[in-house]
Amino acid sequence: MSLFQLTPTQLRYAADLKEKIEALQQELSQLHGTAGADDSTPAPRAKRKISAAGIARIRAGQKARWAREKDEAAPAAVPGKRGPRKMSAAARAKIGAAAKARWAKIHAAKAAK
Repeated sequence: MSLFQLTPTQLRYAADLKEKIEALQQELSQLHGTAGADDSTPAPRAKRKISAAGIARIRAGQKARWAREKDEAAPAAVPGKRGPRKMSAAARAKIGAAAKARWAKIHAAKAAK
């Protein structure tokens, strides 16, 4: 049976039982010598604070790492290696004319069939 199917009276009875169980558990823990300590939740940790000197060391180390990365990222010029090649207008016109001739041949073959 789900909680949505219980009547308000049944829900109140279940809540009362839960309160009684918790009270009995607390009484039992007092008998054992644990002063009502709830073992289910750990104690909150104290926050740590970094000193100004520690922050300065972290910053210096990070700046050094960034400087090394920047140096490694700059590619060294390789002698004898050219940059991207550029096609002349005449070469481009030649290639275009050859492509047109190929397509004309294909279209002519289709028309002949």
